[in-house]
Amino acid sequence: MLHQLTGVIARHQGDIRSVSIIEDHPVDTRVYFEVDLPGSEQALIEELHALPVVRSVTAVEPLQKVYGKRIIIMGGGAQVGQVALGAISEADRHNIRGEHISIDTIPLVGEQALAAAVRAVRRLARVRALVLAGSLMGGDIETAVKEVRGEGLLVISLNMAGSVPDASDLVVTDPIQAGVMAVMAVADTAKFTIDRLHRRVF
Repeated sequence: MLHQLTGVIARHQGDIRSVSIIEDHPVDTRVYFEVDLPGSEQALIEELHALPVVRSVTAVEPLQKVYGKRIIIMGGGAQVGQVALGAISEADRHNIRGEHISIDTIPLVGEQALAAAVRAVRRLARVRALVLAGSLMGGDIETAVKEVRGEGLLVISLNMAGSVPDASDLVVTDPIQAGVMAVMAVADTAKFTIDRLHRRVF
């Protein structure tokens, strides 16, 4: 089925930005595509609808426009909650001015679980920044942080024990401020940029 759908998109010179299988049942499957299209949207919809495997086609706003940039906060529950408090408050201020920034959280403990989660962030769509909120992180988590930073992801760490702060782009002691700074770093409506900071630890 995916082969047929992507074949139609290719014939219309569509650039598939992302694809998600939202529901997968024996009878029905819902597939979501985000496509950059040089030509007519209606012509693509009509050709997709003509496929025998397709029951319906609906054009919707892209998730980038609806939910926008994502910030992921992970680590200990108490610290994650405090970082989220700052991030959500700051995101609200920018979203009122036309931004679209969403905040995702996941409380996690354990080196392997956290390292796997850090690496998995790169497979999530629209993620611009990762905030690591905890009391102690190092080992394989540090390695994972270096990997995702090497792929262009901004990583902010709380000032904690372990080697993760040394591997991060920015270290912030106050968790609420860490959330605020994460949003400011990705918001187009903010003039704050980490590259212009003269120091890396706050």
